[in-house]
This record gives sequence, C-alpha cells and structure tokens, in this order.
Amino acid sequence: MSAHKKAPRGAYQRPPRRNPVTDCPLTAALAAVGGKWKLIIIYWLGQESLHFAGLQRLMPSISHKVLTEQLRELEADEIVNRDPRGSVPAPVIYQLTEYGRVRVWGRGHIDRALVRVGGESKPQPV
Repeated sequence: MSAHKKAPRGAYQRPPRRNPVTDCPLTAALAAVGGKWKLIIIYWLGQESLHFAGLQRLMPSISHKVLTEQLRELEADEIVNRDPRGSVPAPVIYQLTEYGRVRVWGRGHIDRALVRVGGESKPQPV
C-alpha cells in the first residue's frame, strides 16, 4: 500500500467545458446548463443554499455519482459555489454564484411571454 493518499477529486479545479460552436452565446449557455439534472439543481439552489444530502433528498432519482459530477461541472462553469465547512469530512454547502442566478433571466422571460399573449403578470420575487 502506498503511504500517500490521493487528494479528494474536489480538491482539483476542472477547466470549464469548451463551447461546441465558437463564439455562439446560446450554445455556450446550453452547454453549461444542459443535461437532465443541471437545471433542477440550479432551481433548488435558487431557493436556498443546500448541503449535498439536502440536494439528494430533493432529487431522489439522481444517483450520488451523477449529482457529484453535475455539481463539479456547475462549479467549473462558475455557476455553483462549493463552500466546505471545516476539515474533511465536514459538510459542504452548495450555493448559486451571482453569475449562476439565471432565475432572474428566467423570471423576466416568463413575464415577457405572458405580456405577449395578453396575460397579466404578477411581480414575482427573484
């Protein structure tokens, strides 16, 4: 057995993923939040900061491995902030960064769509 333990995977910064279509802001945004779980993670973190276990409770169908991978990718894209609370194995709090607060855009988009179809939009907290 080796005397040196490997550092936890979270200790290394992953590079942001590349934009599949150079200079296209739409594909860059979709690459950052695309997939089955990322928007759901962003939704729950938009409500409040959560521990890993709290996120897993809110999304019982997601596996531990997939949630970890999705959080790491969101962190690499600076959408989610990972805040360890002490030494390992202390809990980690996940929260949206200011950059990751896409809910503001989403709320404006919903309001705009309602105005176009003649519906009334009530002001919503963001």
